[in-house]
Parts: sequence; structure tokens; C-alpha cells
Amino acid sequence: MGLEPFRGSEAIASGRVTRGVLRGPRYRRLFEDVYVDASVTLTCAVWDRAAYLLAAASGGVLAGYSAAELLGASCGPWSAPAEILAAGHVNGRSGLCVRRGAVSAADVGAVDGVMTTSPERTAWDLARRLDLVEAVVAVDALAAARRRRPTFVPGPVHGPEAVRRSRTLSLSPGFDPAALLRRRVATPGARGVRRLDRVVELADPRAESPPGTRLRLLLVLAGLPVPEVQYRIQDDRAGVDVRFDLAYPEAELAIEYDGEEHDDALDRARDLRTAGLGWHTLRLLRPDLTRTPARTVAVVRDLRAARAGLLTNAPSGA
Repeated sequence: MGLEPFRGSEAIASGRVTRGVLRGPRYRRLFEDVYVDASVTLTCAVWDRAAYLLAAASGGVLAGYSAAELLGASCGPWSAPAEILAAGHVNGRSGLCVRRGAVSAADVGAVDGVMTTSPERTAWDLARRLDLVEAVVAVDALAAARRRRPTFVPGPVHGPEAVRRSRTLSLSPGFDPAALLRRRVATPGARGVRRLDRVVELADPRAESPPGTRLRLLLVLAGLPVPEVQYRIQDDRAGVDVRFDLAYPEAELAIEYDGEEHDDALDRARDLRTAGLGWHTLRLLRPDLTRTPARTVAVVRDLRAARAGLLTNAPSGA
């Protein structure tokens, strides 16, 4: 049965396991009639696949954060329950969020053999119900073009070849966040659509991570100018070809989100090379974003103003 969740009733009927063994310590029950090998670490993806086994019986699909996870656009909290969209009857339970409603054939497809809502439909669903920051985080992640993401094979029905293709990695073309506004026009009366203008205005699919989006929004919503995203500087003579998470080119100020505290020799070497071109790099860690956001905004504001002033007052040709 492998390490993926499975239907207990099907495993018993096929003779792969007995009812007694299934109820013993070798397997863990996730939902009614859905089990997994007890050695498996219970990640979001495992819970999502288990939820899909419940949804599939009634024609449902994975949606919301669960769809985003399988689409390679993870953007939700680890505590988020698995989420399915079902037209038929599926009972909600601990660890499972069931949303009722039909979904069009154009809005579903297969990812790694599992049916999910499409990237655009997933963004549409999340952007209408999350708070502003997390809505933008979701849109950035789902709309991004990425080189290696799980292949999304559109359509509600798939043969063996399509299922095989859905288990590969490929270029994800992404989509223009403005597509959500066009969808709003075609879906009058949908809940939460008024807020989409602001979500789309703030979205930037060039962001490479949810924390990067949260950092950008922290600055912008505090009144700072919108920074450039994934800003590239090149100088062949200096051997520099880098991209910054965020940048204020007018102040030659780069902002990098490093997440966990670390001391990276490659980062230090890169910072020295870009400093030789006049750039200052501010490296921020998770606590700067989550514990002391006001201080972080003040540091960026003061540093940007100071450097912009220096560059403005620099002698011509300096």
C-alpha cells in the first residue's frame, strides 16, 4: 500500500490487509475509512491526500490552502486543516474543512494524481476570504511563474497518460493577478469580491516566498514606497550578477529576507561585491518580521532616507 493514505475498506476488500491489522499499531486512522502507515510523518501533504480520498467519492476536489500545497505554492499555516470543495455530501470533521459548491470543469485539474482547483480558482477562493496580507501572500504564490512545480493537467477527467504527466515537474506559467478582476465581472454577487481591487493592486508574483511578500507589505502598508521585487544588478567587470529580494534603487538599498539566523560566507562575499558598486544590503531575519515589525519599518525608513540623501548630495561624477 506504500506510504500514501488509502481507503481501509478497499484495502480489506482486495486482501491487502485484514481488519484486525488495520486497527492495530501498523496503521494510523486519519479520517473515517482513511488510513496511512504509522511510520509516515503527518505533513500537510499527507493530510491533503487523505482528505482527497473523502472528496473523490462525491466528485469533490482539494481547494484553498490544500490545493495551493499540492500545486507547489505553499502559502498557508501548518495548522490549516485540509480543505475540500464538494458538491455532494461530505461531513466536516476535525482536521477537515468542507466547503460546499459546484466547480466548473475549467477550474479543476490533476496534480500528482489528485484533483484540485486550478491555480487561478484557488487564488480566487483564498483572496476573497483571507485578511488583506494573507490574501496577497496567496495570490503572489499561486500566480508566480516557476521553473519546477508539480504539473497541473487541466480538466475533470484524465486517462493514464494525463495522470502520469500530472506526476512530473514542469514550468508553471503563472497568471496575471488581474485575471481575478475579470473573473469578478463574470461572477456577479460572489462574496468578498469588493476587496479584490486592493489585493490585486498589492500583488506581485515575482515574490519568491510568502515571508518575502509579508515583508514587502509590512513596508508598503506602513507608508513606505513600493520596493522593487527581485531587483537585478549586473556588472561584468566586478563579477556581479545578483537579484535582491527587495530594493530601493534610488537609495541603492537592498533588503534580503534570510529567515532563520545564519552566517553564510557566500552571502558575505556577495554583499562585499555589491557594496563595491555602492549598494548597502540589509539582511532581515524572521524575528524582524514577526516580533519587531515596527522597529523593522523604522530601520528601513531611516536607512532609505539617509542613503537617498547621500546619493542626492554626492558630487557629480562621484
